[in-house]
Formats: sequence, structure tokens, C-alpha cells
Amino acid sequence: MCDDSEWLPLLPADLDSVNRIADSVHTTLPERPEVFEEKVTLYPRGCRKFVSGDHIVGYGISHPWTLYSIPPLDKFLKTLPLNPACLYIHDVVVLPGARGRGAAARYVDYIKRLARESAIWSLALVSVYGTDMLWSRFGFRVIANSDLDEKLTSYGASARYMVCDLK
Repeated sequence: MCDDSEWLPLLPADLDSVNRIADSVHTTLPERPEVFEEKVTLYPRGCRKFVSGDHIVGYGISHPWTLYSIPPLDKFLKTLPLNPACLYIHDVVVLPGARGRGAAARYVDYIKRLARESAIWSLALVSVYGTDMLWSRFGFRVIANSDLDEKLTSYGASARYMVCDLK
């Protein structure tokens, strides 16, 4: 089987597709299209689309952030930190029909390279839907921190804050 899938820069013109994918996958964690648009505008280098043939079948959105801090779900960031301690992976989605091609691993590898190029030595994310085992395969570990528990509740009962050290 020939795999023509690849990660490419996410463009503003792609946001309708991203929002359709997000709405289909994150039925209990909706975010407004403007929230995604802001992240793409603030940090385009961290935002990618997963393309197979002529179709967007996934996306990844990341941005610089403060370690051990969770950006509120469906809220505007307004600005990025001047001295970020991590690249925060806000969301990575690959549609079911496009899974099994190593898409998540390729996106994480890209974000790790981007972080190192930016002299950022950690990645962070909130794992949802019980995906913490997936993320642990890429070097992420669950961080138990009671200060984060309240913010995690908006991400669902299975949400876990995770960090990957790059040094």
C-alpha cells in the first residue's frame, strides 16, 4: 500500500476542515473556530495539517506556553509568553480512516525538533479520552499536581497533564 500522507503547514484557509474534524471527534470538548484561528495566527509554526491525497484527515496545533500551566479550553490566549518553558500541544487529531500510519509520532517528532530549535526543552499537553498510554510512548509522563486538578476538570474525567523532557 502506498502512503501519500504527510504533515504540512496549516493555513487559515484550512480552518473550516479543521473545525469539521474537531467537531466530529471532540463532541464533549467543543471549541469555537475563532479559538483555533487565534492559535494558528499566534504560532503558525506549531500548527500542521495531516493530508492524504487531496484531503485533510487530521491536524496538530501547538504553541509556546508556561510549564505546569493549562490553557483554558475554548478561551483566547491573547498573547504567548515571552520566555516559554514548553511547547504545549493543544490538540492532535487524526481521523479514524487515516490512523495506523504513524501520524502522531511524525507530528511529535516535528514538534520536538521545533522546540529544540527554539531552545525550549519541554513539551506539555493534556491527554483526553484515555490517550495517556499513547502519549507515554512518545516520552510523556503524567504529572500529578493538585494545583492543576481544577483546570483539568474542564477537559473531562480522564484528562491528565503530561510533560516530555527534551534534554
